[in-house]
Amino acid sequence: MFVRIAVFSLGGTIAMTPDAQGGGVLPTLTGEQLLAGVPGLAELDVEINVRDFRQLPGAYLGFDDLRKLADAIGDCDADGVVVTQGTDTIEETAYLLDLLYRGQSPLVVTGAMRNPSMAGADGPANVLAAIEVAADPAARGRGCLVVFADEIHAARRVRKTHSTSLTTFASPNGGALGYLVEGRARFLSAPGERVTVRLAPEVGFRRVPLVTATLGDDGEILRAVADRADGLVIAAMGVGHVPESYLEVLTELAGRMPVVLASRTGAGSVLSRTYGFPGSESDLLARGLTGAGFLHPYKARILLIALLTAGASWEEIVETFTRAGAVHA
Repeated sequence: MFVRIAVFSLGGTIAMTPDAQGGGVLPTLTGEQLLAGVPGLAELDVEINVRDFRQLPGAYLGFDDLRKLADAIGDCDADGVVVTQGTDTIEETAYLLDLLYRGQSPLVVTGAMRNPSMAGADGPANVLAAIEVAADPAARGRGCLVVFADEIHAARRVRKTHSTSLTTFASPNGGALGYLVEGRARFLSAPGERVTVRLAPEVGFRRVPLVTATLGDDGEILRAVADRADGLVIAAMGVGHVPESYLEVLTELAGRMPVVLASRTGAGSVLSRTYGFPGSESDLLARGLTGAGFLHPYKARILLIALLTAGASWEEIVETFTRAGAVHA
């Protein structure tokens, strides 16, 4: 019996071909054209239904696109789902899908670093691997996965770590969940706890800026966004430290909106009680900020937007970040 796989094509480098006017590559390939270039696909025991959902560069995708995609995935009758898209935003779109997707069937996101006109284009291999993972029962119940270069990553941990490398996707906190071995998904751990968020379809997404703390910053950027934000994520230095100039405005902001404290380092957790100077992690938490744990600032922003859009209370936001920021597979 064939396994039914739904493939949603969103565009991106994996679907790009050279512009006839010589201006670079553009997303032009349909999903069917994309799959036609995948060696070995016909040998799989899968029945594939392709949907051209978007035809955009990854950087053009927005929250409304992803909400509609999540709804379409939830409505489709399939044993597994594959999404192909541009790599610019995979680490964010995959995590949003992970939060919105409540099903048990495998959901896999992939793309390519080299467009089909280049030597060594990686799109066909990534698509084949993604379909193999989506068709594998071992991938059930794991939420959204990112499959790239025969590695399987959790959406909540995966990061794009290099601008051009074929092995750009990595999971700094814990490593890959598993690997493709001779066409089979081999997972290194059991499925962990998932965090999901249920959105009301008529509610617009809330605005949450991400501000990175940098050397000598006077904090004026925080004041500039204060009246335009529903929440805020601070990508703090080290384990959760900010310049002294941030303190007054962060204290004021934390009194009227959720402010999440993450680390700009890209790996490791923010702390809670090690340092005690003004602007340290313990001081900021005492001022009302919420720690992001191991969540990268990009992921923390996605989660806060989803929670605010879902109408979560302050207590629910703190509790959810405590769970989402913990270490689990």
